[in-house]
Amino acid sequence: MSRIALDDRDLRILAVLSREGRISKTELARRVNLSATPCWERMKRLEEAGLIRGYRADVALARLASHVVVFVMVELESHRSEAFQTFERAVALHDEIIAVWALGGGFDYLLQVVAKDIDAYQRLIDALLEAHVGMRRYFTYIVTKDVKAGPPPFEMLSVGATTSD
Repeated sequence: MSRIALDDRDLRILAVLSREGRISKTELARRVNLSATPCWERMKRLEEAGLIRGYRADVALARLASHVVVFVMVELESHRSEAFQTFERAVALHDEIIAVWALGGGFDYLLQVVAKDIDAYQRLIDALLEAHVGMRRYFTYIVTKDVKAGPPPFEMLSVGATTSD
């Protein structure tokens, strides 16, 4: 596990890239007040440190296809290490499960699912239950409207912040 010190320019690079992943390197350098080569070197360092995990498009899925977004709160039957590992391996196999967070207090996991429809979502849940991956109970929350989504508020991070991989 390595540590990387971040300064204001690193945080500005991360902030700009989190909002505009397709920005040209020249424009990025201008925005963070660096020449192109040092900016590129900082970007590469941030990528190699694992702070920049990738670049992707923010697709307007509703304009592409009918779908449903569902959040699922999951409580496991057991809280032993192997139970968590079994569940995490199982959810990793399903592309419809686009995000999973382990939680402290109350429920064990929060899943974000994108499915064609409610029936497809229920088939996914049924498959998880039939696979005996340790789900004691689950609660389904269907998204009815996108209200806000955006990048993290990098401006709140302090200068000289450090992170570990």
